[in-house]
Amino acid sequence: MKKNILVVDDSALMRRVICDIINTDSTFQATDVCRDGLEAYEKLKTTKYDAVVLDVNMPRMDGLELLEKLQQEHISATVIMVSTTTTAEAEVTMLAMERGAVDFVAKPYNIIEAKGEDFKRKLLSVLQAVLKSGNAERFFETTPKPSAKPIVSKAVSVAKTARTAGKKLVALACSTGGPKALQSVIPYLPKNMDAPMVLVQHMPKGFTKSMAERLNEISEISVKEAEEGDILRKGWVYVAPGGKHMEIVKTGGGEHKIHLNDEPAIGGLRPCANVTYESLRTSDFDKIVCVVLTGMGADGTKGILSLREKKPLHVIAQNAQTCVVYGMPKAIADAGVVDEVVPLTEVAPTIIKNVGVR
Repeated sequence: MKKNILVVDDSALMRRVICDIINTDSTFQATDVCRDGLEAYEKLKTTKYDAVVLDVNMPRMDGLELLEKLQQEHISATVIMVSTTTTAEAEVTMLAMERGAVDFVAKPYNIIEAKGEDFKRKLLSVLQAVLKSGNAERFFETTPKPSAKPIVSKAVSVAKTARTAGKKLVALACSTGGPKALQSVIPYLPKNMDAPMVLVQHMPKGFTKSMAERLNEISEISVKEAEEGDILRKGWVYVAPGGKHMEIVKTGGGEHKIHLNDEPAIGGLRPCANVTYESLRTSDFDKIVCVVLTGMGADGTKGILSLREKKPLHVIAQNAQTCVVYGMPKAIADAGVVDEVVPLTEVAPTIIKNVGVR
């Protein structure tokens, strides 16, 4: 039986293009369309869909307002946002994922791009991955905000007495479902974490900056979009910018810095986590904690396998039950190099257990 999809967009042309793309896949059917959030709200009150493809900026009721309304009335849905990479829409998209959307697809700026293979591939691949997992609707809720003290306080007290000497780094990778998952990890890390973190999330240019800024607003630890030459500091999270590969290189003074490059996308990915992991082979870190969260595909596995030949690693993978898409964590688990498999809520405490605090 085909999966029923609701398409919500204020542009009649874009609605038609998205429906045509959905209907090219024999497992999907664009069942209904709506011009704005208000129409979609009325539909969702009475009709159950397997997924909703939702525009951000619409008249009467926009995508964010619709998500808030659905949550207020406990109407669950598997929502994938479609938004342009303008700063304003990227910021709203990050908020939408706090409010229950599981992922997003960058919206083309013109109809020629919308009819192109790139947009088609991205939209269908996200739909396929999210609906195959069957997990997405369970995450249709507001991401809980951290309390004044991070919930990792107990793990921190343990870490203080643990042997965590040496130069440490946390290297995290995620993809589909990642922006929402990260809001259950980064805000729960203490600002005195005894390591820097480098983070690769598969996102286009523009979205990574908005994501980093939003995470910084709601976190005790400092978060920024990585820039060329940034020196890695403990208690900071450096997010790989969309459209760039991120490498970590040694400086002459015994520190490590960010190097960004414009090498071609690898498997359609730029940034690619394998590039970041492989760059750490020549680093001076005594311990690297690799974390792999929700996402389609296997990015990160090759890099971690390569890195473990040169460095002491501790590999943490998110468990299947809490992943929107159990792809990347499954790949690294299948490779046999995972030290701990934990639910999403235990990722932050597990990181701190392994790197400690200052």
